Amino acid sequence: QVQLVESGGGLVQAGGSLRLSCAASGRTDSTSAMAWFRQAPGKEREFVAGFNWGRSSYADSVKGRFTISRDSAKNTIYLQMDSLKPDDTAVYYCAANRVPKSWSYAVDYWGKGTLVTVSS
Repeated sequence: QVQLVESGGGLVQAGGSLRLSCAASGRTDSTSAMAWFRQAPGKEREFVAGFNWGRSSYADSVKGRFTISRDSAKNTIYLQMDSLKPDDTAVYYCAANRVPKSWSYAVDYWGKGTLVTVSS
């Protein structure tokens, strides 16, 4: 089993910044296959950013504004969110896979989520 614990959500004004953290623990605690998803009320959960095969990738909607990073020694990934927009308002979930694979295929583990609210 893997446990994922997010932190860093909150309320921020449009144009502001937040940094989310996700600490992984358990049998599979590598940061090599971890990602961030988000879900707004009434909408499908969507991929935001993630690591696979040693490389990062981003949804088009956040490219140039969000940055995913990792601290392997701490088994932690981060999501630096800049130039936030009201449309970024959602519950942000940390995700992990046992082995690297496409995030559109499946997700093995989910965190409980942290709420990000961006006011206009």
